[in-house]
Amino acid sequence: MPALTLPTIPIADVKAHNTEASCYVTIGTKVYDVTSFLSDHPGGGDLILEHGGQDVGDIMKDEASHTHGEAAYEILDESLVGFVADEEIINGAVSSGKPGEIIPLPPSAEGKAELQAQANGKPLYAATGISSAEELSNPTDPTADYQAHKFLDLSKPLFLQVWFGGFEKDFYLEQVHRPRHYRGGPSAPLFGNILEPLSKTAWWVVPSLWLPCVTYGTYLGAQQLNSTALAGYWMFGLGFWTIIEYVLHRCLFHLDDHLPNNRVAITAHFLLHGIHHYLPMDKYRLVMPPVMLIALAIPFWKFAHTVFYFNWHAGTTAFAGGLFGYICYDMTHYFLHHRKLPSFYQSLKKYHLKHHFADYQNGFGVTSRFWDWVFGTELDMGQPKIVKAT
Repeated sequence: MPALTLPTIPIADVKAHNTEASCYVTIGTKVYDVTSFLSDHPGGGDLILEHGGQDVGDIMKDEASHTHGEAAYEILDESLVGFVADEEIINGAVSSGKPGEIIPLPPSAEGKAELQAQANGKPLYAATGISSAEELSNPTDPTADYQAHKFLDLSKPLFLQVWFGGFEKDFYLEQVHRPRHYRGGPSAPLFGNILEPLSKTAWWVVPSLWLPCVTYGTYLGAQQLNSTALAGYWMFGLGFWTIIEYVLHRCLFHLDDHLPNNRVAITAHFLLHGIHHYLPMDKYRLVMPPVMLIALAIPFWKFAHTVFYFNWHAGTTAFAGGLFGYICYDMTHYFLHHRKLPSFYQSLKKYHLKHHFADYQNGFGVTSRFWDWVFGTELDMGQPKIVKAT
């Protein structure tokens, strides 16, 4: 099976496959489904089940137990079902100054199942598919990628391809969560017409455009509120933004399992967030375009003044605090992807990278992990070290 057709499997899912009904094991970044082999294992299926959902690289080379020959590894190769991003790989991405540049192997490397580049003998990167440090300078070839996956041609406007592609939901979700690296410039074409500039936003636009609005809203509130009330309503808005951030990311941007299987829903998903997972290193599509923010801000403006119906200035102040929370969110999101951050933010950076390249169905908090903890969607950051296959 070509390596490029295999998915990245969240480590939590691998660990869950540890029964007779479904048993996975790993060696390095490879995931094997050995369920059908349980009854045929010379030492008995129980020996495999003891290590179900775990890495078996060491145990298969343990002379005290039983050193496995080439035939055992050939059987495993036939059972390869995907890959995991292990701790060393995620740590390498976290320490990178450009973690967004995590891309799959080019189609010319199809069939390779190992990380190709090494830095001090250790792999640096893994994504949906296989990638490595050397491949960061090898952008995805649009023609070859399209021929390999029959999804989108990066050299042509993406919107119409998604709209007219006739993609089934499962195929679309598999492909859109497999990162690509556009080689034709800073951004792949989305609309290819006069709407194109509206789809791109530099990071500095966000504070430049919205901080004055925050300042003015706070000023208006200060005309009628004392300092204690002003700070209270403003902090309420800021705190309320954190739940909005979580709900939007989980219930709107990642409406994957409940996404209707039609082109309207699939295209909307792609425009809202799918393109970011498809092209995560695109620095002009990492923050929200002003037009989209205005569309989302209008109902929240009305909501704030409905909640604080008794005082227009209180509603305005709370909205200003929430808008500042959004600015912090978009700035954090951008720098998590495109900058080497100080040690204080390393764990947050690692957390978000795991959302992109290991388990996009969890880890929806960007500026904070609090609501992931509350709602049970926190990523497992205690993943055990996986021994590399030789």
